[in-house]
Order: sequence, then C-alpha cells, then structure tokens
Amino acid sequence: MIPTFRNKLPNKTRLRALTLTGVLCLVALPISANQDLGYVLNSLSFLIWGVLVMWMCAGFTMLESGTVRTKNASVICLKNLGLFSIACITYYIIGYDLMYTDVTQFIGRPFTTGFGHGPSEAEIAMISVEASSSTEVVSNGYATMSDWFFQMVFVATTASIVSGALAERVRLWSFFAFIFILVSFIYPVVGAMTWGEGFLDQKGFTDFAGSTIVHSTGGWAALAGVLIVGPRIGKFRKNGTVHPTPPSNVPLVTLGVLILWLGWMGFNGGSVLAMDNPHNATIMSDVIANTVMAGAAGVLTVMALSKVILGRMSLLAVLNGAIAGLVSITAAPDFHDKIWLAIVIGAVGGLLCLITMRLFDTIKIDDVVSAIPAHLVAGIWGTLAVCFTKADASLWIQFLGIVIVGAFTFIVSWVAWYVIDLIFGLRISAETEELGQDVTELGMETYPEFVQVIDHEMYAEEIEATK
Repeated sequence: MIPTFRNKLPNKTRLRALTLTGVLCLVALPISANQDLGYVLNSLSFLIWGVLVMWMCAGFTMLESGTVRTKNASVICLKNLGLFSIACITYYIIGYDLMYTDVTQFIGRPFTTGFGHGPSEAEIAMISVEASSSTEVVSNGYATMSDWFFQMVFVATTASIVSGALAERVRLWSFFAFIFILVSFIYPVVGAMTWGEGFLDQKGFTDFAGSTIVHSTGGWAALAGVLIVGPRIGKFRKNGTVHPTPPSNVPLVTLGVLILWLGWMGFNGGSVLAMDNPHNATIMSDVIANTVMAGAAGVLTVMALSKVILGRMSLLAVLNGAIAGLVSITAAPDFHDKIWLAIVIGAVGGLLCLITMRLFDTIKIDDVVSAIPAHLVAGIWGTLAVCFTKADASLWIQFLGIVIVGAFTFIVSWVAWYVIDLIFGLRISAETEELGQDVTELGMETYPEFVQVIDHEMYAEEIEATK
C-alpha cells in the first residue's frame, strides 16, 4: 500500500506540505490558464459594470418623471423605456461597427459596409464544439458581446440626457425619431473620432469615460432641440419673471439622482476596461474613490452657494450639483496622487452648473431638468480639467476636441430637429400642453386617484391667441 501524506506526516507538517504543493501547482500552471482567468474576469467586469450603467436608465426615469408635472410623468417613463430599446437595437445593427470599424476617411479610417455586431467566428466555433476555452478567443482578452453590452449602455445614457431637457412639449414619435438619429449616427461618429482611434484620439485627446463623448454630446443635442422647440407655454412671463413649475415628486427625483450616482461607479469604474490583475484592480479602486468624492463635492458646493446665486436653498439645484460633480470627474478619474483634486474638480463642476441654471432663467432657455448645465457645461469643464491630473495632456488638444465634438453634434442635431419638425412637427398643441401628454397621447393618468389641477395662468394667453 502506497503511503500518503495523511498517514505519514504530523498535522502541522502535513498542512505545510499541502500549502507548498498548492503554491507550486499555481506557479506551474500554464500561461493559458492565467489567460483564461483574465478573460473571464474582464468579461465579467464588462457585464457587471454594464448592468450598473443600464440601471442609470432607471435613475434618469425617476429623476425626469419626478421633475415634470404629474400630467406628463407617464410619457417620460415611456420615453426612457423606448430610447433604451432604440439604442440597444440600433447600436447592434449599425452603431458599434460604425464607431469601431466602419468610419469615414475624415474620422481616421476607411469606410467598409457592415451591419450587425455579434460574437466572433472563434467564439462561435468554441461554443459549437463545447470547448472550455480557445487560444484565439482568450487572446482577445474579453468576450466580444460583453464589450458590446458595456458600450451600448453608454449610448442609452447619452440619449437619456435629451429626454429630460425637452420634456413636456415634444411629440412622442418626433422625439423617438431624433433619438434614432442620435444613437445610430451622431454618437457613433463622435465615438469614432475619439474612442474609435480616430483623428482626435491620434492627436492625444483624452476623455476617460465620456465627459465630452457621452455627456456633452447629449447636452449639445439637447441644447439644439431646446432652442428649436422653445420654452413651455407660460414658463417665462412678459414682465421677465419666471413662472415656477415645481416638481411633482421630490423624493422620486432624489431617488433618481442616488440611482445615477450608484450607476456612475460602473460608468467610470468599468471604463478601466480590465480587471485581470492587481494593477487594474488598484486603478479601478482609485477611479471609484475619485468619482464618489467629486459627486460629494458638487453637492456641498451647491448647498453652500445656492442661496447666494438663486436666492434660496434649492434641493433640485443640489441634486444637479451631484450630477455635475460626477460628470466633471468622468473625463479623468484615473489619477492616483493628489486625490484632493477630485474634490476641486467636482466642486467647480457644481458651481458652474449652478451659475448656468441661473443664466438659463435669465436668457429664457427652458431646460426642465437642468440637463444642459449638469451634463454639457460640467462636461466641458471636466474635459479641460484633464490637464490638471495628467502631465501629458494638452489644453489646446482638449479644447480642440470640445469644439469639434460640440460643433458636429450641435449642427447635425439642429438639422435633424429642424427636418423632423418640417416632416412630423415637434411641438405639441397648446391644448395638449395644458391637459398633459399622458391623457392626450397615452389616454391615461399617472396618478388617477388625485384630481389634476391645471395652472390656467400659464396657458391663458396662448389659448386666447389661438381662438
């Protein structure tokens, strides 16, 4: 009978021997096994972080439906569900390949036609033969569709920014028509210029997780739409004062912002794009810590200054301060020294958002959820702030990227909104705006047990003019 460790060695000696044996086995593992583990961890990272970013769609829905009046809350819910679905399908059919493969010469690569992005041939072959791994598959570093999923939820985030800014006055199907253009062409082209290794990337433009590529793109698109559609009826009185339109559900707005804050951990943390070794895990930890602190700095800054700038302590402004702080740090949360810079960047983002909210009331731009101050303005600041955290970043290149992305997005969005207006019409009627889109477009009320009270002061002049 062959003796075993258990029969021949004392307990402590046996434990040491087994531990040593285990270590030697791990060291002796073939390189392919380590690659397999890295492939699994990276793919899982994309999927988990992507789910968190997808959860941001719920945050935007809560934020927007709580900010608008009750008569438009159901339409907001439908818009956010619809835009996510449009982003999902169109980014699969054309968006991903346009962004990373099929881009025009002026972006930096030749145009080749391709529709639909799916698993690689090697992945299909590996699954077909029921193999545990394949050298060609593993060498890619992650599952193809895990990357697609993570990239897709960023597109939906861009589209959600537009939804809130133009709430309560845009026709449902006209809005969806614009979202289709945004997610199938505008965003992929912006992404191709930058993350798709286009000419801005080649010049050294840096945007870690999308202060410009995601948030400012959504902000520019929203600004073009807001300017074309105009403010809600009665929002700005003839005497220059602003008619208040308080949110219908403040706790819901707060919940939405907290959901967005949670989702931002996936947004920025996942943008490390790897979790296969201690180096990347450490970077991811620093990214998440910087992100949290920037959001908190935005909150505290607006809390301290909202009474000075707005004349009152505003919870809604504070909530937007959190978003602005998070947007600001998104361009470069991956620094490891001078962590206090995250607080400064987030604080400045919150302050700029607060000032812009006040400015928009002065120049009569009606942004229902203050999406443009929080996403566009803070996104511009965050992209410039990269120069404070990265020694090799060029202020000129960062500024150039902002201008090019802004000009492209705003001009194409303006044309798209204008053409949609000519073909379908953008603006709902004065009667629909008074009654609310829930009843007129969906035939339902969000809170049917409550009696809806219409603010006739806002609509009296407009309705009288149409008689």
